[in-house]
Amino acid sequence: MTISTRGAGKAPAVLVLEDGRIFRGRAYGAVGETFGEAVFNTGMTGYQETLTDPSYHRQVVVMTAPHVGNTGVNDDDDESKRIWVAGYVVRDPARIPSNWRSRRSLDDELTAQGVVGISGIDTRALTRHLRERGAMRVGIFSGEALADDAALLTRVQQAPEMKGADLSAEVATTETYVVPAIGEKKFTVAALDLGIKGMTPHRMAERGIEVHVLPATATAEQVYAVNPDGVFLSNGPGDPATADLTVIKAVLERRTPLFGICFGNQLLGRALGFGTYKLKYGHRGINQPVQDRTTGKVEVTAHNHGFAVEAPLDTVSDTPYGRAEVSHVCLNDNVVEGLQLLDQPAFSVQYHPEAAAGPHDAAYLFDRFVSLMEAERA
Repeated sequence: MTISTRGAGKAPAVLVLEDGRIFRGRAYGAVGETFGEAVFNTGMTGYQETLTDPSYHRQVVVMTAPHVGNTGVNDDDDESKRIWVAGYVVRDPARIPSNWRSRRSLDDELTAQGVVGISGIDTRALTRHLRERGAMRVGIFSGEALADDAALLTRVQQAPEMKGADLSAEVATTETYVVPAIGEKKFTVAALDLGIKGMTPHRMAERGIEVHVLPATATAEQVYAVNPDGVFLSNGPGDPATADLTVIKAVLERRTPLFGICFGNQLLGRALGFGTYKLKYGHRGINQPVQDRTTGKVEVTAHNHGFAVEAPLDTVSDTPYGRAEVSHVCLNDNVVEGLQLLDQPAFSVQYHPEAAAGPHDAAYLFDRFVSLMEAERA
């Protein structure tokens, strides 16, 4: 990636997909070039949380909402210490942010962090293209990075694919840190940081949990050195087929209460013996309908995943750690959205219950985790 100065409305820019489709617009954020996997996000709000979600590492995010940036950027809603998206695509960027919490414009924040974007393109047409053809590699070029279209296409096609990418260690903490319980401490949880969002340990802290956030490379010995009442597997980027399952299997063998979300759901699935596969274009946004099959309740949920677990929807499966079943399913396409073990305290969901940014329908999952730890202690 090469970077120069702020470019909204100034330098011409071009977006090149690996299948040869080209969109022309204007630079937004930094001027330069960037590569990644083109994906679309259907959220109408919450762009700051999206940009700072480590799960978006090496992805170029296309916003389906036509007007982006109108609330600016504040100092409170970041989900990590930096923007992680590889590039940003919007149709109609706000010229002037208007919100009492705003501290700077989205354009300025993208520029300051070196994020190359493009504006003024038909994001509806681009989204329809990705729905039909699937997520694919993409490049955004502006300013001096512009060249003839054939040369740009060749560079996009030489960029690494998401399938087979091992990315968790690139976004995770390198040192263990502790998020203290709010109020009376009731439990200790060891959370493996595979790309964790800041709101996730906060949601556990609200429930009296002291959260020890460990690097993605932590060993089972390091996990159990904190004497956890439970173990949490976070969200994160990359292909779950590349991950080491040693720690997860050790947790399952010791029957410690286990809760995983997003990438953590995929890793639990693989540890149980299920496969994972790459979705055609994935689920990304804060308006995805999921049914909790244990209660029949339908939730509106936040998603960011391009891979999914391959498990039978309507049968109980035998695994090395007891019986397992699919607990949640996406109502749009019947993709597996959750797993639970029936013979020990372990479950996971494919989506984000921390509600950053919204919705709040799935907050009960943290209470379910607490209930598992209470039952195990009793």
